[in-house]
Amino acid sequence: MDKVFTTKQAAELLGVSLRTAQLWVESGVLKAWKTAGGHRRIARESVETLLQEKHRALGAESDGSPFRILVVEDEPDILKLYQLAIKSWGLPVEVYTAKNGIEGLLRLGQFRPNVLITDLLMPSMDGVEMIRMLGTDPEYKDMTIIVVSTLNPAEVQERGGLPDGARLFAKPIPFEDIETVVREKFDARQSRLERVAG
Repeated sequence: MDKVFTTKQAAELLGVSLRTAQLWVESGVLKAWKTAGGHRRIARESVETLLQEKHRALGAESDGSPFRILVVEDEPDILKLYQLAIKSWGLPVEVYTAKNGIEGLLRLGQFRPNVLITDLLMPSMDGVEMIRMLGTDPEYKDMTIIVVSTLNPAEVQERGGLPDGARLFAKPIPFEDIETVVREKFDARQSRLERVAG
């Protein structure tokens, strides 16, 4: 069996888009190097490690373990506020964080969160671009997207808008409103798991 993969092969094995695999390589999530001809080669063990993480995440979804929330925000103090607020809700959730859109895409691919909470104005890659890169990927069709921004709806539209179903809230962060949306998602997931189990 091959000890290395092309970026395309790695993307197919991991079930992600070619662009996501490229981002994982660029950020070091996937260990890779370039051949003399300039082609990327990705270490087999690096792909297998990510596959195992993905299987663990998928297995956790089916056995009813805590669902995942990803918070993408470039201000460390605001990230801490989110973590404290979410903890105070008393829900059995796993919280992951990222400080910009590129890191957010990596976390999305690794952990497949049930809820994405994101700012829009961030360095490196903003929230609008990150959400756009998710595109029509079926892997994220059931994910709830919550956007919290200083931009008003018209300004968000000027930047390319948000997908149908995404919730836009204005800063300062309305933690109670966000909790309501998260609880609705959590309850719907619990009901679905109970139906499957029953």
